[in-house]
This record gives sequence, C-alpha cells and structure tokens, in this order.
Amino acid sequence: MKLFQQYRGLRREIYVLFFGRIVTNLGSMVWPVLTMILSLKLGFSAADISYIVVGAGLVMLPATLVGGKLADRFNKKWMIVLCDSVSILCFFISAAIPLGIGTIVLFLVAGVFQSVEYPSYDALFADLSTTKDRERAYSLMYLGGNLGLVLSPTIAGLLFKDYLWLSFLISGVSIACSTLLIAFLIKDISPVEDTGEEAAYQEKKEGAGVFAILRENPLLILYLLCGTLYSAAYGQYNFIMPLDMAAVHGDEGAVIFGTVSSLNCITVVIFTPIITRLFAKMRDTGKMLTGRLLVFGGYLIFLLILGFIPGYYLAMLVFTWGEIFSTVAEGPYVSTRIPASHRGRINGLMSVAYGVVSGVINVTVGRLYDRAGSTPTWILILAVVFFSAASAMLLKALDRKAYPKLYLKNKSDGGSVDGKEHKNT
Repeated sequence: MKLFQQYRGLRREIYVLFFGRIVTNLGSMVWPVLTMILSLKLGFSAADISYIVVGAGLVMLPATLVGGKLADRFNKKWMIVLCDSVSILCFFISAAIPLGIGTIVLFLVAGVFQSVEYPSYDALFADLSTTKDRERAYSLMYLGGNLGLVLSPTIAGLLFKDYLWLSFLISGVSIACSTLLIAFLIKDISPVEDTGEEAAYQEKKEGAGVFAILRENPLLILYLLCGTLYSAAYGQYNFIMPLDMAAVHGDEGAVIFGTVSSLNCITVVIFTPIITRLFAKMRDTGKMLTGRLLVFGGYLIFLLILGFIPGYYLAMLVFTWGEIFSTVAEGPYVSTRIPASHRGRINGLMSVAYGVVSGVINVTVGRLYDRAGSTPTWILILAVVFFSAASAMLLKALDRKAYPKLYLKNKSDGGSVDGKEHKNT
C-alpha cells in the first residue's frame, strides 16, 4: 500500500478523472482487435489496412488541432462531455448494425471525437496539478487507463469470433458511465496557483501564437522528433504484431494477442507505481531515454522468437517497462516547459505531428510487410526506435542548458537551490 500512498494529496478532480479513465477503458474492446477485424473479418491486406489507418489519421489531424484550440478557449470539462456523447452514439449504432465498412466508419468517427477531446483531457490534468505533483498526476492517469484495460483485450479476443457486436456495445456503455462521472462529480476546474521556481516557464502568454512559443523553445522541436519517431514505432504493437500472430496462428491469434495485450496492462498496473517511486530522482529526459531502449529490446525479442508463444509474453514485459518509463515522463516534460495558456494547442500540434509521422511509417511498414514479410519490416521498426533513442539522448544532453530553472532544485533528491549540478540521470 505504501506504493499507492505516493498518489495522496492530489486534487479531488484528478481522482474523478482517474476513475473515469478506468471505467472508459474497461470497455476498450475494439481498438485492440481493429487490425484483425480488417484482416480476418473484412479481408483487407496489410497495405490496405495501413491506408485505412492513415486515412483515418488524416481526418483526425484537423480534429486534434481544433480540439487544442477549443481546449484553450472553452470549458475543458464540457468539451470532454460533448465529445464523449458523440462517441457513445457511434458505438451504440455500430453494435446494432451488421459488421461492414459502415461499422468501421462509425468507429472511426468516434475516434475523431476522441481526438478532439484529447487536448482538453491532457491540459486539464496539467491545470489541476502543480509542477512538483505533475509526474504523480500523470502516472495516476496512466495507471487508471491500464487498470481498465487489464481484462478488455482478452475479452475482446474471446468475443472476436462470434460476438464482436457486443464489444461495440460494451465500449459505448463504458464511455457513458465515465462521462456521467465527469459531468456530475467534477465541480472545480480552475487551474492551481503554481508560483514556485519550477513553474517559471509556465507563465501565461495570452495573444502569442503557437509557433512563436516554439521559436522561444526550440528544444521542443527536438522533443517532437523524439516523440514522433517513438509514437510511430510504438503503434506497431497494435499493427504488425497482431498481423504476425494472425499469420502464424490463424483465428487463435486474436485470443493470443488479447492475452498479450492484457499482460501489457497488468504490467502497467503493477510496475507504474513501482517505477514512479523507485525512479523519482531520475529526470524526465533520463526516463524517456530508458523507455526507448526498453521498447527496442522488447521488439527485438519478439522478432527473434516469433512463433514461440511463451516468448511473446517476455517481449511484452520488456516492451511495457519501456512504455511506462516513456509515458510517465512525456506529459510532465511538455507541461513544465510551455505556457499554461497554450497547453491545449501545443498538445494538439504534437498529436498532429505524431499522426503525420505515424501515417508515413504505417504506410511504409504495411507495404513492406506485404512485399518482404515480417523480418525486414521489424528491422525497419527497430531502426525507427533506435533513432528515437538517439534523439532522446541528445535531448537529455541539451535540456539543462535550455531550462536551467528546472535544475535548481529537485523535489525528491534533497538538492540545494544554489544552482549546483545534481548527479541525477
């Protein structure tokens, strides 16, 4: 229980969002098997699937930008409720109609509105937490999402063959419950007053454009490069990995992938509080680098043991450790280095960058998989992860000079405020 005591003392609204994320993800049963729906149910090739995913991503790009702008201008809570309401309707209709292209279109429309919602959700977490508490807040949000996902991929795999429609229905019901929690239990979304030295880079700059903020913070461009490459490579966990399992194991691949995905969530639930506590002294840049290296190791293991089912779980364990390190670092890194007035727009812009790069790599990966098979495709993916790790290493080296006030004091190492360097990684 001591591990979970580190999450005490946060604002009440953060705990409501935490429980809302659990409930939503309890019903996240379609995304984990989307590739298999398109492949095994609708007969699309890997290249065709990549085109569908990229096409959906292109539609979501302006949605994310609009969502970022709306998040900075309007009430973030009601933006979440409105977007969720549209998603709920889409899931209910998808459950009621025969599986086909129309179902996929409705599912992707729900995804568009989730993209509009995302900047509001992320910015709200930053608004409700102080700089010194932000890593704990983001860690809690990530933990909540995966608590909900522990069983849903496995259930999705079991429903895949004969009861796929039920996955859409459960997803709609879950999002509806989460939306009601947020609508009725979150009362106060006023940003916290954060006047410490660590908050120096978060002062509001009303009237400044997004690109003006980026010009003032050029290191964010390097962070974008690091993040986009990682995001594109990370997404292959839900793309090439299930395709490989379907190719090797047939219909049983859906069940196997569902259990592997559930292990991902179980590992997150067990190890997120452990890693958050044990590595509290490690800087967010060090965590990002560690995460990239572990993801590289997980993918390499999967490539080497493809066809050996127990090996999938080892690969997923290592991969998930990398995911945890990366996730608990990225949200706090960005939110402590940009003005609070621009969180929604910057998050939206970053999501667009992630979508563009991921789209290009997905198309390339899909075509390569169809033409050359699994091994050359995984080599390409590993190369992308490697360059992401190299970017993270450079970011780690340059960050102290770009944001010196963040290094004057470390909340968990007992360091002095005299500006002397610490030995934390």
